[in-house]
Amino acid sequence: MATKKDVEKVEETKEEVVKKEEVIKKAEVEEVKTTTDKVTYEDIQRANEKLKATDIKGKPYMEVNQRIKAFRMVYPTGYIHTEMASNTNGVCIFRTDVGYYDGEGNKIELATGTAYEKEGEGFINKTSYIENAETSCVGRALGMAGFGADASVASAEEVQNAMMQQEQTEKKEKVNNEKVTEKDVNTLKAVLVKKGVHEQSLLDRYKVKSLSDLTFANFTSAMQILSKQEDKN
Repeated sequence: MATKKDVEKVEETKEEVVKKEEVIKKAEVEEVKTTTDKVTYEDIQRANEKLKATDIKGKPYMEVNQRIKAFRMVYPTGYIHTEMASNTNGVCIFRTDVGYYDGEGNKIELATGTAYEKEGEGFINKTSYIENAETSCVGRALGMAGFGADASVASAEEVQNAMMQQEQTEKKEKVNNEKVTEKDVNTLKAVLVKKGVHEQSLLDRYKVKSLSDLTFANFTSAMQILSKQEDKN
């Protein structure tokens, strides 16, 4: 049967273990604070070498999560601060600053980054343009600080998004430059009659000889203009 002395001895042992753990944790924190002030370019390069690049048309780009990983390897207690600068008329702008705290607890900024996204521009931005802007911004800030920037400051996500938007723009331009269909011409003629507008006025406006010479962009523009006019009595 345990005596009162045995119980006190066990409690003392537990207290010693707790104190020892606290000392170790404090030492680890102090070590990190000291080493972050001595980070070299070689330290960043070693972290970058451990990252996995994403191939985009034969060129390697780093995804944002890989850059964050490299940053945490070098600055485990560093900070990544994001701030929405504005979000007006479907255009969201983010600003990010990254850095670390020195041995005295002072904030040391390494780099900043800025990015913007438009709502509805591209598949992702239809629902997540704010999140996309923040992610791109973080990637650019870390890239400016040297993380995953061997190939480009732009992140893999940023490049992929830009390429997707370019493809959509090209497709839209292609469609707009196509000639109207017979169905489009018949629709336009019916609206002209309904609005009491002479066909020649439309031909003169778009400088074509016949309605069939109109492009889809012309057709869309004409329909928008006619929709604002009152019907013929």
